[in-house]
Amino acid sequence: MRFLALILLGAAAFGQPLKRLTPAKWAMEFTPGEAKPGGTAIARLTATIDEPWHMYSPTTPPGGPMITKITLAESTVVESMEIYRPQPVRKMDPNFNIEAETYDKQAVFFLKLKLLGSAAAMPAEVQVNMRYQVCTEKECLPQRASAKAMLRVSATAGEPAFTVPEGYALVPAAAAKAPAAAPASAPPAATPKKEESLLGFAAVAFGLGLAAVFTPCVFPMIPFTVSAFIRNRSVLQAAVYAGGIVLFFTSLGLLVTALVGPFGVVQLGSNPWVNGVIAVVFLAFSFSLLGAFEITLPSSLLTKMDQASQSRGGVVGALLMGLTFALTSFACVGPFMGSLLAASVQGDKLQPAIGMAAFSSGLASPFFFLALFPSTLSKMPRSGGWLPRVKTVLGFVLLAVSLKYVSNVDVVLQWNVLTRERFLAAWVVLFALPGLYLLGFLRMEGIKADEPVGSGRAALGAVFLIFAVSLIPGMFGGKLGDLDAYVPLASESSFGVQSGGGGEKLAWKKNQYKEALAQAKAENKLVLVTFTGYACTNCHWMKANMFPRPEVTAELKNHVLLELYTDGADAESEKNQELQNSKFATIAIPYYVLLDGDEKVVATFPGLTKDSGEFVAFLKKRG
Repeated sequence: MRFLALILLGAAAFGQPLKRLTPAKWAMEFTPGEAKPGGTAIARLTATIDEPWHMYSPTTPPGGPMITKITLAESTVVESMEIYRPQPVRKMDPNFNIEAETYDKQAVFFLKLKLLGSAAAMPAEVQVNMRYQVCTEKECLPQRASAKAMLRVSATAGEPAFTVPEGYALVPAAAAKAPAAAPASAPPAATPKKEESLLGFAAVAFGLGLAAVFTPCVFPMIPFTVSAFIRNRSVLQAAVYAGGIVLFFTSLGLLVTALVGPFGVVQLGSNPWVNGVIAVVFLAFSFSLLGAFEITLPSSLLTKMDQASQSRGGVVGALLMGLTFALTSFACVGPFMGSLLAASVQGDKLQPAIGMAAFSSGLASPFFFLALFPSTLSKMPRSGGWLPRVKTVLGFVLLAVSLKYVSNVDVVLQWNVLTRERFLAAWVVLFALPGLYLLGFLRMEGIKADEPVGSGRAALGAVFLIFAVSLIPGMFGGKLGDLDAYVPLASESSFGVQSGGGGEKLAWKKNQYKEALAQAKAENKLVLVTFTGYACTNCHWMKANMFPRPEVTAELKNHVLLELYTDGADAESEKNQELQNSKFATIAIPYYVLLDGDEKVVATFPGLTKDSGEFVAFLKKRG
């Protein structure tokens, strides 16, 4: 738990918020500038929208984007308001796969305000608040804004002649109703791709929770715990017990989310200090699993929790039992949980909580379902020598995983100590060792000297050895496919001398934004800006597997190529990240942009793709 506390403290220290992008500017004026008490005032509200963003009409059909909502702030002179919206453009929106009503460049709304009969005859400030969403073809951003204008209330003012302009329509009262309060930093509406990504992450987390069941700290507890529920004939207690496990781990995920904030979960993934702490934690867990020492929680804490669960009994006791089990199992499930938390800080801000909820659900599910179907308990494998083997193999795997975080520190700080060749050499050894152990060639806890090798052990040992041998070509420049995302790039494959199809070399500029724009202007080319990272796994995959493809290389040669690193520990990385956030409202990497020499955005392409046709189509776009 102390190690986890260090991770969370690091998260709080390094998750700093950034400024928000505001692609729409609002202004309001009264025409005329005066109105009488109890009379009507007409205001013109104008939204000026930067390209390539668009905004959604208040009457966009439900089930898609966040519509534009205009509400009246508390006022001492205005009683009510009617909103007239301009004619929108109705077209298919790729972000939501529906026909949406949008505004580009400018949208002018007319507000018809009914004044209070008791309004004092004096100048008064009137304010309206807007909550809306702006999107490009690839990304969306929620926004809040307000606009103010002075209105002179006068008993001698006339009634304005207002005719609804052609193409305008009254916004229904329901659409104009003030929305429920929401934090200003609310995230963009999720696109289908984002939802699929979170679902996939949750599925992996649930699978890890199930895998953690077969560890020495968890598996032996199943018969004992489930028997108690069967004896008491209480399915409710079993459900509450499982709920206690879920509550404990989900709370950890929520704590990470609360500490780092919405932008922090993205920034932490490459922070060298956080990666260093994670590497130390994983090393400690791995050596503990290999028998060097034992990680335990304070016995006094566990004793108090156990006594509380026994003394309370019933539902409260079952809940405390679940919490106690979560604490006692930490030494074995900690590596799984640490991997999830480490992975989740590179994704959506809710990902830590979602990951922990899914993980703990997988961990707790056997206890609940075995209580529902007790006859299944007799069919489960009994605890035995296989549990220490799981512990030993997991220790070796965790050692290999810890190297990934050491590598992140190395590449972000640009030490160049843990090169691709050294990293892969270490992985070859660390994945070969559990194979040799399972086959009986390496004597450690869990396997006796005269114990025969069963078919299951032999098959699993062979898998580890095959995987270790398959890594060797990568030490000599060979491609490793999807694994290239997780290992350092070879020096000759860096962006500075990236090879394309047919052995061609592509000249990339690094952190030279102004120079790249000047070259593009002089050569009448577009700049391909790649916002990338030293420790970004998806960036590594694109560098190693997408850019060398002949059809992609052929298009890359027609551009000025620029890489802007955003995750380093230097001032340039901070400057690049601020540029990305201010211009594109995101700090996610990889992120690709086509610019002309005057910095006009031609197209953007967020994230990783394995479809070369899709990426080539992006590269072929012209202003």
